[in-house]
Formats: sequence, C-alpha cells, structure tokens
Amino acid sequence: MEKVQAVLGLVALLAIAWAAGERRGMPSWRLIGVGLALQFILAFLLLESAAARSVLAALNDAVLALDRATTAGTSLVFGFLGGGPLPFEEPYPGASFILAFRALPLVLVTAALSAVLWHWGILGRVIGGLAWALKRLFGLDGAAAFGTAANVFVGMVEAGVLLKPKLSGMSRADLLLVMTAGLATIAGTVWVLYATILGPVVDGAVGHLTVASIISVPAAVVVARLMIPASEATPIVQASEEPDGSGYAGTMDALVGGIGDGLRLLMNITATLIVFVALVALVNEILGAIPAIGGAPLSVERVLGWCMAPVAWLLGIPWAEAGTAGVLLGIKIVLNELVAYLRMSGLPEGALSERSSIILTYAMCGFANIGSVGIMLAGFLALAPERRADLIPLATRALLGGVLATFMTAAVVAILI
Repeated sequence: MEKVQAVLGLVALLAIAWAAGERRGMPSWRLIGVGLALQFILAFLLLESAAARSVLAALNDAVLALDRATTAGTSLVFGFLGGGPLPFEEPYPGASFILAFRALPLVLVTAALSAVLWHWGILGRVIGGLAWALKRLFGLDGAAAFGTAANVFVGMVEAGVLLKPKLSGMSRADLLLVMTAGLATIAGTVWVLYATILGPVVDGAVGHLTVASIISVPAAVVVARLMIPASEATPIVQASEEPDGSGYAGTMDALVGGIGDGLRLLMNITATLIVFVALVALVNEILGAIPAIGGAPLSVERVLGWCMAPVAWLLGIPWAEAGTAGVLLGIKIVLNELVAYLRMSGLPEGALSERSSIILTYAMCGFANIGSVGIMLAGFLALAPERRADLIPLATRALLGGVLATFMTAAVVAILI
C-alpha cells in the first residue's frame, strides 16, 4: 500500500509543478519520461548494485576517518568539549556531545578539502562529467548544465560564482533551473555534517545522502522545466566551454581560502540555528496562551504536523507515522534541514520505522527552506545585479521547485524500497 501512495505522490508532485508553471500547455512528456527514468535507474543502481554499495561503504569509511581527524583538531583546541578525554564521568551516553564543538567544525575541514580538490582539478572534472551527461540527456545549455551539476558539490551560491560571466545572458528558464537545483541538493561542505548526525539513526546515512543529492538533479531539471519551459523566444547562452572557477594561486592558497569560506559558512549555520530555534520557541510561548486543543497545547510543531501529514503520506509513509513525519518536513521548509535532521535523530525509539526514516532522509536532503532562499538570492543579486527584476520573482518559484524535487526523490526511493 505504501508503494501505491508513493506513486500517487509522484503524480501529484508533477501536477503541482505543472500547475505552478507560467505556460500550462501540454507538458514535455519526453522531459518527464527521461527525468523519471533517470531517477529510477540511478536510484536502483546506487542502492542495489554491489559495486555501488562498495563505493558507498568506502565513502562511509572516509566520512568516519574525516570525523576522527576533525575530533583530533577539536580536542586540541577545545579539550573535552571537542571530544577529548572527559575530566568527569558522563551521566548518560551522549551527554558530553556539544554540537558547536563536535559536529559543526566538520564544515571547516570539509570546506578546506573541497577547495584543495577544486584547485587540483579533481572536483572540476567530476562536475564537468555530470554536466556533460545533463547536456546530452536533457539538451541543456552548457552554462546551465555546469551550474546545475556544480550545486551537488560546491553549493548554490558557489555555483553562481562559477557562472558569474554567464549570468547576465542566461534565460529565465535556465536561471530557475540553476536556482532550483541549488535548493534541491546539499553541498559537500555539509554532507559530512549531516551524515554524522544521521549515522546513529539511519543505517548507511552517508550513502543515502550521496544518492539523494545525485538523483535530485534530474528531478530539479524536470520541475524547473515544467515551471518555465525552455523556449527559443528567450535568450539562451550557448557555452561551448564550462566556466572556469579556479582562482587559487597554489595548494596552500586553496587551503587557506577554503578555511575562510568554511568559517563563514560555520558562523552562518551557527547563527541560523540559534535564531530560528529561538523564534520557534518564542512562537510556541505565544501559542501556549491559547487554550489546549485535543488535550495538548498548540505549538509550531503540531501545526506543521497537521499541514504536512498528507504530504508525508503521499511520500509512502504510513498514516500512523505521518504526523511525526509531517512535523519534520515542516521544520525542514520553515527552518532548515539541519534542524530537521537533529530533531529526527532525537526522536524516541519507535517513533518512525526504519523505512520511514530513510524516506525522510531523502525528502529533507536539500537546501529548500526560507532561509536558504534568502542566502541564495543575496548571492545571485551581488553577482548579477542587472538581473534583479528576474531573480527576485524566481526565488519563490525556486523554493517550491526545490521542495517538489526533493519530495520526488523521496517518492522514487519509497517505491523501490
């Protein structure tokens, strides 16, 4: 029954994308067919292939090694707060874990490594390979394909930086595509952090997050093109070569630059967590003054659960768990995916089945939230101020597109598992 729910959900998500489009003519069935087929094939191969499982297991080992290496650094700087030996007996397992000193510093190390890999050309070749595949499968313009692929590895604003020479001439359809892909995926700088948080509650979290970001790309292409189809009437930049984003003088320059980028991201994540969680707590204080409904006080979490429970059901989650899942989906959109993953990792045992936890891991694997839209818009406006009239209206549409794309990915996985 849950697989049938997911099929219905996939159809509903595509219908919403089409209904939210600018031109509601006959959709491109080839586009939808190629996008869905690519999602199912990639998901099946990455989840079921023995070779893929070996690669994902190796990635998991790499993440664990990166976590241990980061702990070595945080232990030196922060002592027992950063994972060093405790000077007291831990009252219960996990009591000594402090997010700011143990998990968030992973962003610094990952950002530095990403910058070095980019300077060495390794990351650029991987992005270029994915961009080539997108051009061949979907007929995308070179710049749009490269920007869409870059989102999977370097993040939404950084992808815009790589496209800076092309942004002024890109069509609105291609701008929406790059923005939607940025919100439907997660950057490599936070991939390790999320995997570390989900590791205790989702078996193979590293692999699931990797698969989620990859198969959300064709979903983003389908959703964005349903909203604003590519048209010969709009100016499209034909790029024979992908933008060159390398700007480091050497490996050490890349390392230092990556640390600086990671520090800014770390501070942004920390500030966002503090402020957004505080705002939710403040709203809950206000809602607490309203008489209890159903024997329990009203809260942001309960309202989100009511609103998103039907969506969770359409993603293949049993109705008995849809309320809990709906809360997490709502938190992901209103706050961000980090808060949602933290909340999911802290749920009592039995609140969600293993299958539902996996589906939610995919559904929440993306930057599609209100705060990220603001960050992305600010970045793109700084890079291409002359496109302000196009970028501002596209931002809201990109948020919807990012949400729909990640939900499509979750529905596809729900059908397969």
